[in-house]
Amino acid sequence: MPTALIITTAGINCDRELGEAFELAGARAEFRHLNELMADPALLDSYDLIGLPGGFSYGDAVAAGRVAAQLMRRTLYDALVRTIERGVPMIAPCNGFQIAVQIGLLPGPEPGDPWPRRPPKPTVTLADNASACFIDRWTRVEIPQHTRCIWTHGPALPDAVRLLPVAHGEGRFIPESDGLLGNLAEHGQVAVRYAADDNPNGSVGNVAGICDASGLVLGLMPHPERYTRWTQHPWWTRLGETEGGGDPPGLRMFRNAVARARQAATV
Repeated sequence: MPTALIITTAGINCDRELGEAFELAGARAEFRHLNELMADPALLDSYDLIGLPGGFSYGDAVAAGRVAAQLMRRTLYDALVRTIERGVPMIAPCNGFQIAVQIGLLPGPEPGDPWPRRPPKPTVTLADNASACFIDRWTRVEIPQHTRCIWTHGPALPDAVRLLPVAHGEGRFIPESDGLLGNLAEHGQVAVRYAADDNPNGSVGNVAGICDASGLVLGLMPHPERYTRWTQHPWWTRLGETEGGGDPPGLRMFRNAVARARQAATV
């Protein structure tokens, strides 16, 4: 059974949901505090999956995820890169996404390029929502056909179930240039988009989530770990048999990652 590391720290509040999602998908979840990992980064080498959960790490002081990201850039960047290089799937929802882009893990180097040995300057940001309000609701999403993300691949889902919950105040995806956004789309690194008429935060290009060039590292503002049971769907009692069959979209993401981890373990 693959083992998933859930990184926790002050202010994180979605760690249990993330751990349960991994366990429902067939992995064993272990929770470790960031302080423990910073003291011994080699601990990351023993895990098959990694989750960087959502919440309000360190109270989102200065900016969302800023304190946690700076601590991790300084102490864990090399260890995190090692896990990616050995094929470990990693997910970073919401606050985790905010942290991952500031560490320099996303969008990462271009396909074929090696990971830099030092944390790179962030090239995307997750700014205040265009509404200047905290948004907590379900939003319709789309999975691009051309994506290399191992978490989001799979057959198309019916419109009625192709939803994910969002809950954030700083989630507006902004790349440093239009050229960068074009490159991400061309390279298949846009993993999730908001429906064009249901963009909750004003993200450029309706981008809800991106992956690195390996497709292993997924960062997204929605919370797939909150959509692992059909009873979590906002109108689940009205779903038809064809709509509510199989795994919910959130659980399917975690099953994809656990299957990849199992495959890597047999190589």
